[in-house]
Amino acid sequence: MKAMKREQNIHCADDFEKYTDGDPDIAVEGPMDDAGFTLIEAVCAQVIILVALLGVAFAFTYATNYNAGNRSRSQALAVLQQEVERIRAAKFTPTVTDSVLIGGSEARTVVNATGSKFSVQVDIDNDPLTAGIQNEAAVPKPTLKEISVTVRLANPSPGWQTAVPAMIILRRVRAN
Repeated sequence: MKAMKREQNIHCADDFEKYTDGDPDIAVEGPMDDAGFTLIEAVCAQVIILVALLGVAFAFTYATNYNAGNRSRSQALAVLQQEVERIRAAKFTPTVTDSVLIGGSEARTVVNATGSKFSVQVDIDNDPLTAGIQNEAAVPKPTLKEISVTVRLANPSPGWQTAVPAMIILRRVRAN
C-alpha cells in the first residue's frame, strides 16, 4: 500500500525507476519520506521548550523575592529614620534629660503604615568608653551618650535580603 502511494506521487516513469529501482515493494528513502516531524523530534522539542520556560519561571521567582527584600529593607530604613528623629528631638541639657535618653536597653515592636512589623532595639550607653551599656545608676550625670538603634523585620521570610537589619550609632553630647 505504501508503494502504491509512492507511485501516485511519482509523475513519470524515470522518477519511479530512480526511487524504487523498478520494484514497487522496495521502500527507498527519498524526498517523499521526509515530510513532517517524527515523534522523537517533537518530544525533544517539547523538553527543550519546557526547560527554557522553567528557567524563565525561576528568574521571575528570584526577582520577586529580591524585590520583596529591598522593599522590607526600605521600610526598615523608614522606621529607623523615625526612631532617630524621635531621639534627636529629645533634650539632653545640663538641667533636663528627656526620658527617651535614659541609659539602658529598650526593645519593642513597631507596625508601619503597610502593616509590616519591625523589631526595634535601642541601646543607650551613658559611658561609651567603658565596655557594656551603663545606665543612670552607673553613670548618673553623663556628658556623652552613645545611642545604637537597630531595626529588623519582626518575622522575616527566608532569604538573605529580608533578614538584613538597618542600624545606626549616634553620639549625643550634653548641650547648653
